[in-house]
Amino acid sequence: MNGWGSFNAFGGYQERSGFQSFVHEMPLFFKLMFLLVIGFFVFVIFKSLKVWLSNNASPQLSAQAIAVTKRTEVWGGSGDSSASTSYYVTFEFQDGQRVELMVPDKEFGLIVEGDRGQLSYQGTRFKGFVR
Repeated sequence: MNGWGSFNAFGGYQERSGFQSFVHEMPLFFKLMFLLVIGFFVFVIFKSLKVWLSNNASPQLSAQAIAVTKRTEVWGGSGDSSASTSYYVTFEFQDGQRVELMVPDKEFGLIVEGDRGQLSYQGTRFKGFVR
């Protein structure tokens, strides 16, 4: 086989497209890396979809809570890309249970550790906090 095509039992050679030829002659290491990257993206998509569906199936709850801690998570920002920040607040309920929720930046700035109020959430989604 010369890399240009394969013999077709019905009368001659069948030409490979440019992509097929490229993939056929690619080293095994690159094929494995390609599959690993694609597999990672599929995993992330399915995991995100699972969380989204789980949150949609959860009831919207509202309870008295105290904002006990706040934290930020900065990611990205290497080279010419800008950094992104995620904001989290941990709320403690009257029975002592805690839940950490990602909150919008505007809400994060308004919530102070020690604030007491009515927390509304659905699964892992923050819906609101009224002091």
